[in-house]
Amino acid sequence: MSVRVAREKETGVAVVTLDRPERLNAIDLPTAAELAALWRELRFDDTVRAVVLTGAGERAFCTGIDRSAEVAQPSSPYSTDDPLVSIGPKANDLWKPVIAAVRGMACGGAFYLLGEADFVIAAEDAAFFDPHTTYGMVSAYESMYLALRMPHGEAARLALMGTAERMSARRAYEIGFVSELAAPGGEVGAAVRCAETIASFPTAAVQGTVRSLWAAREGVLGQAHSRAPAFVALGNLPPDRQTELFAARRSGYRLR
Repeated sequence: MSVRVAREKETGVAVVTLDRPERLNAIDLPTAAELAALWRELRFDDTVRAVVLTGAGERAFCTGIDRSAEVAQPSSPYSTDDPLVSIGPKANDLWKPVIAAVRGMACGGAFYLLGEADFVIAAEDAAFFDPHTTYGMVSAYESMYLALRMPHGEAARLALMGTAERMSARRAYEIGFVSELAAPGGEVGAAVRCAETIASFPTAAVQGTVRSLWAAREGVLGQAHSRAPAFVALGNLPPDRQTELFAARRSGYRLR
């Protein structure tokens, strides 16, 4: 199993951990299926009233899709399958609060998860970036999530600068993408403390509030996501050219 969950029935908090540290918690197809199934399972577990989502190890929260995963695509340019589009809690109708606890790198497909978390707590050594443009790929779904979570210019800079630049946890906190900074290693504890407080409140009121907050965003996001496959089909380089760029580019980056 690539996703593990620890439930604390006394507090009502579950800690969900992406458990592929040797792959920087990148998501392959089995992991994507595990995540979707877990969110749907948690819908029916009344002992869980709040969730903390994190990644195993110190190096990364999640580095998006595992490049070794083979994703079969239909031949038509009008049909594109995205294996990460349903890995988030909201995509699986989970309206219990989810708090992300981030340490190390969070990049690319990680924003599917961070985009559907209710808020984000980060270790001071966390860093955020989106490698898509560097390797000839359109940042579509990811940048749409970012555009709803931070000022437009910051989302654009993060999405367009690719691997050349990483947003520091401090900068992410300054622009409101991250709600709290913690010492490295303390991010999960900080998130659990928030989750325990929320879980102690009346459940229906909490879930209604989560649903209300998301309702303010889902119309815009739904319309944007409906157009994402076309942007990807038009803008992505062929897979063999993407692979060449991955092999060729080993440039450094700067942190801001």
